[in-house]
Amino acid sequence: MTPDYASLPADLPVPEDDGAARHLEGLIAPDVSLEATDGTRVSLSRLPGRAVIYAYPRTGEPGRPTLVPEWDAIPGARGCTPHACDFRDHHAELIRRGVSHVHGLSTQTSAYQREVAARLHLPFSLLADPHGALTQAMRLPTFTAGGLTLLRRLTLVLDDGRVRQVFYPVFPPDRSAAQVIAWLDAGASSPERAD
Repeated sequence: MTPDYASLPADLPVPEDDGAARHLEGLIAPDVSLEATDGTRVSLSRLPGRAVIYAYPRTGEPGRPTLVPEWDAIPGARGCTPHACDFRDHHAELIRRGVSHVHGLSTQTSAYQREVAARLHLPFSLLADPHGALTQAMRLPTFTAGGLTLLRRLTLVLDDGRVRQVFYPVFPPDRSAAQVIAWLDAGASSPERAD
């Protein structure tokens, strides 16, 4: 039976904070050019203003089985479609709160990501890191499944290319954007521009 990627099972295991993202806050993003689903190239270090980047392992393919049979048992693996839909549904709220850029990030190819971006009607682009250049340069948390290195789910808020806030682990994935909005509403001021 093919899973329903749009919903989350009630018994998903909760990922624990393994400390793999502690080094990220305050880090200046490396100048790594990534292919985006809108046909452009994006470097996190060159994004002006405030950016929200949510990283996810991999989206499923409708009509196809999961990457590995035990996918749902891997803490934090399941939920990439609800994660993307959460940022889609809250995109306008993030922009109203001063966010200039929203992007999803995975190790899937841009060709693969274009299908999901179109199917889910995402108002932002997804960034592809299939060779792990950004993942390795930032030492982003990963796990291996089906012989592939995949990103652990996390959300970064960057101000002018510097990581201001890290949300890790992200759970449940369908409330990640709301978590960022709550942080913004709690007084996270917009980045100060140095001219």
